[in-house]
Amino acid sequence: MTKKEIKKYKQEKGSAKEGKISGTPKKEKKIVRLLGTDIDSALSVERGIQKIKGIGPMFAHAVCVAAGIDPKTRFESLNEENLKKIENSIKNPSIPRWLLNRRKDIKTGKDIHIVASDVNLRVREDIALLKKIRSYRGIRHELGLPVRGQRTRSSFRKNKTVGVVKKKVMQAKKGGKK
Repeated sequence: MTKKEIKKYKQEKGSAKEGKISGTPKKEKKIVRLLGTDIDSALSVERGIQKIKGIGPMFAHAVCVAAGIDPKTRFESLNEENLKKIENSIKNPSIPRWLLNRRKDIKTGKDIHIVASDVNLRVREDIALLKKIRSYRGIRHELGLPVRGQRTRSSFRKNKTVGVVKKKVMQAKKGGKK
């Protein structure tokens, strides 16, 4: 290759990185920020809402219906007003009580739905309360043991030998007969 060919190749390679292969501009991925979560704008509204922690398929569909937005539309086609509607219907859901993830909250006694970073915070608070009142579940959390009734004979072992140690190996270690 001559110097001119190498230079031309490098220019083409550089333009390919920019997305200008054969003269077509690269399509940029847009990201929508909703309740502290980045959502790809190519996703449908129903699928994108599920990326937010604390929102599942049923709740996502209910939010779309409550906001009056077709669940199959893409985030890229929504305007700011529609995004505000979705956010408001997530924060203040007008949906059946059984769809909420925090019914009869311990502190307030109300039925609420928590999302995003509030989920982690509330779980940590609940575990701390269980430990404080010294319930069985709280003690299991403290000890690092399974909380929900699993067997512990073969599972949940940490830094322990598993299986049977043969006599010959043990005697060799002690310096006895082989």
